[in-house]
Amino acid sequence: MKKLAMIIFLAIPTTGIAQKYQGMNEADIQKMMQKMEKMQACMEKIDQSKMKSLEQRAQKMEAEVKSLCASGKRDQAQKKAIAFGKDLSSDPTVKSLMKCGEMMKGTLPDIVFADLEKAGADHHVCD
Repeated sequence: MKKLAMIIFLAIPTTGIAQKYQGMNEADIQKMMQKMEKMQACMEKIDQSKMKSLEQRAQKMEAEVKSLCASGKRDQAQKKAIAFGKDLSSDPTVKSLMKCGEMMKGTLPDIVFADLEKAGADHHVCD
């Protein structure tokens, strides 16, 4: 839940940006806040022990990938990271998180919902 709170706090300044750059009015901002509340309620339904487990797996994978990168095994690190990403994409908890996050699409600037697959194709995990 701490991470969710951080996401929300980071998103709040986007209301000013959105208002200035996308012509959002007060009603648009209210709709965005309502969607944020729905997203938070959705995320609260996710099993916190499973969230913790995912976080621990991700931290372990990050350490392994950093170690491989540090030892010059770039290809192995990249393959490991891609395999982990594919594994995560089929995880029911991650699917639930994605479903909750979908509620905010079209509300916040598009950069928040960058296509991670495209971004990953242009970058190496060790860079």
